[in-house]
Amino acid sequence: MKKLFAFILAAVMIMALCACGNTNAPVESAPVDAPSADIPVIGISQYGEHPSLDNCREGFLMGLEEAGLKEGVDFEYLYQNAGFDDNIAIQIAQNFSAKDVALMCGIATNSATACFAAAEDKNIPVIFNAITDPVEAKLDSGNITGVSDKLPIAAQLDLIRQLQPEAKTIGIVYTTSEPNSVSAIAEYKEKAPEYGFEIVDIGVTAQAEVTQAVDTLINRDVDCISNLTDNNVVGVLDSILDKTNEAGIPVYGSEIEQVKKGCVASAGIDYIELGKQTGRLAAKVLKGEATCEELPYETVTEYSIYVNNDALAEMNIELPSAVADKALDANAE
Repeated sequence: MKKLFAFILAAVMIMALCACGNTNAPVESAPVDAPSADIPVIGISQYGEHPSLDNCREGFLMGLEEAGLKEGVDFEYLYQNAGFDDNIAIQIAQNFSAKDVALMCGIATNSATACFAAAEDKNIPVIFNAITDPVEAKLDSGNITGVSDKLPIAAQLDLIRQLQPEAKTIGIVYTTSEPNSVSAIAEYKEKAPEYGFEIVDIGVTAQAEVTQAVDTLINRDVDCISNLTDNNVVGVLDSILDKTNEAGIPVYGSEIEQVKKGCVASAGIDYIELGKQTGRLAAKVLKGEATCEELPYETVTEYSIYVNNDALAEMNIELPSAVADKALDANAE
């Protein structure tokens, strides 16, 4: 009996060590029960966790339901996030492919690109979500479609001009390897002179470089900073705001969640609605109404003006009546 007990104890210890050993595994959140073999499984790969991407995922599931598909009856889903790690994103996509999921949803460019590559051999349809420039990312043809979150850059420049009439320079930090950000920077530089601005941009290669880049922008005395939907930048927004608030430099967000966190304002889209639109596309594919090739990618064209009144007051920025009349309070319940 003692030998048997010792054997069982050793086995339990080995299992516990194995469970704790993989610290770089993807973070997974999926239905508790194993998906039924008779129900299509959707693999949702999210590049990392921050409110904007979380809203994309939430909206995606809502869009499926609104299209008449019921979870547990018409589909099941497996959700994993890569923690902003490209290698983990590839691992997640390959895992979905190995499980022969019925469809993959890639949230943000890096995850969508990984899903498309992993799905290609098996011709698994891929739906992308939250990609600014699908053409630049080479995700505009093949068994893939989705919804672009292209920024309303002209509206953002106009908003900044109205809130800061004397401003001359706008600082932007962006990731050089993220096609969304590269495309957005090019458009900012093209349109900024029309509004009397100069863009001071700093490219980074990793999230660890972002706050140092912000320090550089502060030292260059930029009049404000405008964020993109750059995942490396948004992922450390709290740290950015700590620095800019101390320096008295307003930061403009690219969507409502960034304004809620402390950016002064934004001309941005609603990521819940973006997700819903993506979910409706996915529903058409799952229902067999169309293939991805038959569904050109869509672009969100509606945007709203969001403001954070506390942040505006902190920066001594008065909201002009022309903006106040159409602005939405980001912190309103």
